[in-house]
Amino acid sequence: MANREEKTMKFMMIVKANKDSEAGVMPSEELLAAMGTYNEELHKAGVLVDLAGLQPTSKAVRIRYSGGKQSVIDGPFAEAKEQIAGFWIIDVKSREEAIDWAKKVPALHGPGTDSELEVRPFFGLEDFEPSEAIEKHRELGKKMGKTD
Repeated sequence: MANREEKTMKFMMIVKANKDSEAGVMPSEELLAAMGTYNEELHKAGVLVDLAGLQPTSKAVRIRYSGGKQSVIDGPFAEAKEQIAGFWIIDVKSREEAIDWAKKVPALHGPGTDSELEVRPFFGLEDFEPSEAIEKHRELGKKMGKTD
């Protein structure tokens, strides 16, 4: 992880799904190799926190909260381009550094395919006004071994 003596920011780089990823089409060996090289570069730079590919929404459920009640909705869900196929979590010094890493990601669904990567910052506890609730979150973070 990034050097904690400097203030860092966490970002999620979100891979948007496409019709193939939503259909369960697995990435090619070529794409897996390119992603492996990229992931190793993130790791060596000390910015990689976590990463994963996600199964299609046909294997997912959503929990909807409405009118004080919960309901479980089975996938698949419409609009593949609105779904998430995978993600990286990185811990970097700035938004610009996060964008630089995002620009290095190999073709997300293979060469020549349209794809989209969203880069979104995480909230930190410092983004909230001090309160008893925030202190409870901070204490839980300490129990989990988080220092920010």
